[in-house]
Amino acid sequence: MDYDNKADDYYKHGRPEMLAYLPEGCKTILDIGCGEGSFANHIKEKENLEAWGIELMQDPGKEAEKKLDKVFIGPCENFIEELPDNYFDAIYCNDVLEHLVDPYTVLSILRTKLTDRGVVISSIPNIRYHDAFKKIILQKKFEYEGHGIFDKTHLRFFTKSSIAKMYEDLGYQIVSHEGVNRTRSLKPYLYNIPFFFTAMDMFYLQFATVAKRA
Repeated sequence: MDYDNKADDYYKHGRPEMLAYLPEGCKTILDIGCGEGSFANHIKEKENLEAWGIELMQDPGKEAEKKLDKVFIGPCENFIEELPDNYFDAIYCNDVLEHLVDPYTVLSILRTKLTDRGVVISSIPNIRYHDAFKKIILQKKFEYEGHGIFDKTHLRFFTKSSIAKMYEDLGYQIVSHEGVNRTRSLKPYLYNIPFFFTAMDMFYLQFATVAKRA
């Protein structure tokens, strides 16, 4: 996979819009796909908690080791079964699950790593986003790109409803499930006309989901 040729800031994203989903009183978090550790480190310092990370790539993983309490470098599938059971109050998967060959098995295993109050928090790209809709439906294209919805490193594609179904089928109870990074474009209103405005999910680049063990 072409992770070495990502933009310079790819492994530095802070994802401030995802901070709001952290439950109060967390003591331990795990950030899967932590990059250089900026996001988890912000939470660690703000909440004074224990923060772990998993990062696929060596260089950003080494940077994360300087900031977080424990970091595993390599494919998350290599480490998740060895993580302590019933340990994490929150496990973040910010734009990670779509990169995995089998996100279903990964999420299933992560259930066992949550405390009784623990949650998995994910951000997942929306294949029904208006720009993707335009390319697939209007332009009749499905071409991989260097970033975005059609990122060439994406192995799975999701919609709002398929994300919810994935969690529920794996034994999770959804706490919240909503769109993030809403477009400012007016095009989704135009595209919604033939659908009688029942496709408003196309306004959102990603869907943020918080789920606990059912």
